[in-house]
Amino acid sequence: MPPHDRIATRPAPGFEPRQVLLFSGHRVDAPDRPQPRFPPGQVAAAARRIDEALAHWQAGPQDLAITQGSAGGDLLFAHACQERGVPLQLMLPLPEAEFVRRAVAPSAEPARWRAAWSHVRARLQLAPLLLPEAGGNPFERCNRWMLDTALGFGAARLRLICLWDGGDGDGPGGTDHLVAQARRHGVPVTWIDTRRLRSVNSA
Repeated sequence: MPPHDRIATRPAPGFEPRQVLLFSGHRVDAPDRPQPRFPPGQVAAAARRIDEALAHWQAGPQDLAITQGSAGGDLLFAHACQERGVPLQLMLPLPEAEFVRRAVAPSAEPARWRAAWSHVRARLQLAPLLLPEAGGNPFERCNRWMLDTALGFGAARLRLICLWDGGDGDGPGGTDHLVAQARRHGVPVTWIDTRRLRSVNSA
């Protein structure tokens, strides 16, 4: 993204966080996904690994967590942060109702993920931020917006946690895009590889 497109919006948690925990991860697979990437059977394993990553960084109330809130990794991360008392800033690429329709509902077990969204949303201490309209792919722009926002607190404070299969995304704005951008800034990346997660059949 060209420098003049940088969006400088910064959350106002009311304190300087010890560290900023930025998360990006795959959405849980939709029922009609031809090639599995993050199937529902991996959700429990992913939740454990995300909590382990937060434990590794000793995440707590003195920190700040940032993610979008899509069904799957984002909401697992959001819930885990709230359980640890980490202030959570959701940064949305689309107005909330449209975001839920496009990034939460079209998944396996849509009622489960809508409920997860509502649970996280109701416990937020910080109001969600909405990406300003400026054209282009909103999910790709939101990735850069989250990274720029997190870097605004100082690169030394930033850690990226990602739930990712190591491949290209389905389109612009995937986890691969954010990981590449973060690595260019020397940000430490905790990578939870979905190819190595244990799957449990829900049947």
